Amino acid sequence: MPTPEHFLFIPGVLLVGIVVGWIMGGKAARERLAEKQKRARE
Repeated sequence: MPTPEHFLFIPGVLLVGIVVGWIMGGKAARERLAEKQKRARE
């Protein structure tokens, strides 16, 4: 039987994971875009 803490802890952990993934994915996308622009200039 889940305790009341699970109703806060589990969504909290999921939210942290989404935020970390969003930040890392955005960084990877910016790096890829910069690399593509650098190749286009050459």
